Amino acid sequence: MEITGFFVAAPSTVNVGEEFSIGVKVLCTPYFVGAKCNWRHRAPCVAGPYNLSPRGITYMDNVPPDWRGTIRIEGDGGYAGPTELSFENVSGLYEDDNRPITRIHGLKFSRPGTKFITIRDPRSGVAARSNPIVVSAAALDERIYWGDLHSQTFFSDGLRCPEELYSFARDEAFLDIFAISDHTEPLTDRQWDYFVNVTNDFNTPGEYVTLVGLEWTNSKIGHRNVYYPGSAGPILRSNDPTQSSLDEVYRVAQREGALVIPHHSANVTMGVNWDLGHDPEVERLVEIYSIWGNSERSASAGNTRPIRTSKGERDGQHVLDALGRGYRFGFIGGGDIHDGRPGDELHSRQNPPEQYPLLWRQGIMGVWAPKLTREAIFEALWNRRVFATTNVRMFLTFHVCGQPMGSETTHSGPRSIEVHAASEVPIAKVEIVKNGHDAFVTEPGECEVQWAEEDPDADSEAWYYVRVTRTDGEMAWSSPVWVATE
Repeated sequence: MEITGFFVAAPSTVNVGEEFSIGVKVLCTPYFVGAKCNWRHRAPCVAGPYNLSPRGITYMDNVPPDWRGTIRIEGDGGYAGPTELSFENVSGLYEDDNRPITRIHGLKFSRPGTKFITIRDPRSGVAARSNPIVVSAAALDERIYWGDLHSQTFFSDGLRCPEELYSFARDEAFLDIFAISDHTEPLTDRQWDYFVNVTNDFNTPGEYVTLVGLEWTNSKIGHRNVYYPGSAGPILRSNDPTQSSLDEVYRVAQREGALVIPHHSANVTMGVNWDLGHDPEVERLVEIYSIWGNSERSASAGNTRPIRTSKGERDGQHVLDALGRGYRFGFIGGGDIHDGRPGDELHSRQNPPEQYPLLWRQGIMGVWAPKLTREAIFEALWNRRVFATTNVRMFLTFHVCGQPMGSETTHSGPRSIEVHAASEVPIAKVEIVKNGHDAFVTEPGECEVQWAEEDPDADSEAWYYVRVTRTDGEMAWSSPVWVATE
């Protein structure tokens, strides 16, 4: 099978001289795997019994079943580490799995700066560059960790079982953070216990963080995902008369210290009417982007990826409308995938593509946190130290008056604004949004941007965030910073 490229996932932040690993998988044209009643294998596996869904989605793969080539590993200035890897003796992830997927260890850089790793097949010339790796000479107080908190299983309207999703997110999408937030309405109490137990089984501090989560699915009020800070939490079902109100969701979240996150808010059929309720204590984040599209603003206001399915988008339900009401939402990108591939979806590109012509590439989130533990990640989410992307691992920092994304601050005098963005694809446009309007714009055309502006307005409260667009159309959004006058 002919290879078409590589998926290369590197850590976004490392120290000079620090050894790190990268995830690499060889890519081919996506193909349907199909489902099997394979009694020999316990989940997870590639071809298993859970590869079909009620939505008509069939599990797909984009890694050749068997490839034994040798790849070259090339790093920017100061690189030290392996320079090639043969897949001749590299097994796949599961029993009887020969797919070329692996992690390469022992890489490091001796000099600071923004670096890239290139993976190349010398026979075909096919090559791919990693996401940017920002190498710091100073000790890192925080690092970027990548995650997706929104995925469905075959228990509702997705496919694959929980073990397979957690394994895929960690070992095939190379995510640091993952949560299943399945529709809970069809789940029994015992099934919920199983979901919680699997989530906790996969949580590995320092390596892979999982969160106990669920989706409360009420299309009249708007879907809400709920994430608990610890190893347990009660199930919530919108079809349970005792749990059918948004006030009850908020009450449980307050009691448990949980986060409540609305998503695809702009959609007509399953979006969020902001008039029907908001609890600022627990509703601190919004999923601004997913496979359904971008709920930031309307198509008429410049949104290039509006929601097109389920009757499209409705004015007044965008994220900018909520921010204009005073809601202090940080931004995450999520999958909301139903194809069993969290972090690397394919059902927006099903073969034939006519099956899902209205879906977009999924979203993910970058979390700035001091360490990779459930407690640290949840605290960073709570503090809105997070940004959303269209499933690209763009480096992004955003400061206003010296305060990072997600902050609330007071300041007198002109306001300094700083953006640092980097990507393996050149950045076409960077827009600083103030109170819902594009206040400052630059069009660098470079892979790295360090940009400073000053807002002379010191007399009014304001909120700011940055929107970054690459030349290929992929995007990122920082969480806002809110500034009040002293």
